[in-house]
Amino acid sequence: MKNELLTIGPLTVYGYGFMIAVGLLCAWYTAEKRARKLHLAYEHVFYLVVWCAIGGFASAKILFCITEWRSFLEDPLQLIGSEGFVVYGGIIGGILSGWIYCRVKKLKFLSYFDLMMPSIALAQGFGRIGCFLAGCCYGKETSGPLSVTFTNSDFAPNNVALIPTQIYSSILDFGHFFLLLYIARHKKADGQVAACYLIFYSIGRFVLEFFRGDLERGSVGNLSTSQFISIFTVLAGILTWFLAEKMNKSEKRA
Repeated sequence: MKNELLTIGPLTVYGYGFMIAVGLLCAWYTAEKRARKLHLAYEHVFYLVVWCAIGGFASAKILFCITEWRSFLEDPLQLIGSEGFVVYGGIIGGILSGWIYCRVKKLKFLSYFDLMMPSIALAQGFGRIGCFLAGCCYGKETSGPLSVTFTNSDFAPNNVALIPTQIYSSILDFGHFFLLLYIARHKKADGQVAACYLIFYSIGRFVLEFFRGDLERGSVGNLSTSQFISIFTVLAGILTWFLAEKMNKSEKRA
């Protein structure tokens, strides 16, 4: 794959960064469009995207440093300056940043939680295309017909047939986006869309981890770090679903 998309003088546009930018712009556009349709305060969407992006990237880097704590102790500046991130750190940090923003602006968090999560899934779909262009987050070696072979990657082993886990992840994320939009049209309580995001993403990620070939992501026993976190995020999603229903019933009785 080709990570260097375009070079103009000293400026180089990299596929990974470009697709992240595309994902963020699409997240902003879709969330703001839906906010207008749902009669929410759409003027907050841009700032929510910015807050969640900053908090998400920072947390993704922090979790990566935790999973690679030995390397971090040996050379913290090199690890901080590397391109390593852990997506779950980004999800957790993004949600926390969104919650803080809603608290500061006195917005109903669950309404905006539901608003933003389909767009997050959409952004992740583009982000995984960026992973594919760069060669990171690669799969295990395979002799099957559905494979990808990198020839000039700084991350994936070159000239080896690999499972295209980045493409599978991207397809799941885009499918997740459309599924969450469907759920949003039929939800019975604020918070249920976000709950479904946590449940579906966690299950999909848990399964895909079995096919990943990059070993620097850390592990907890026989599980990868992401699989271990998935257990708790799927439980958090289930809990969020029932709490949303309970809060909705309480509001109707009030």
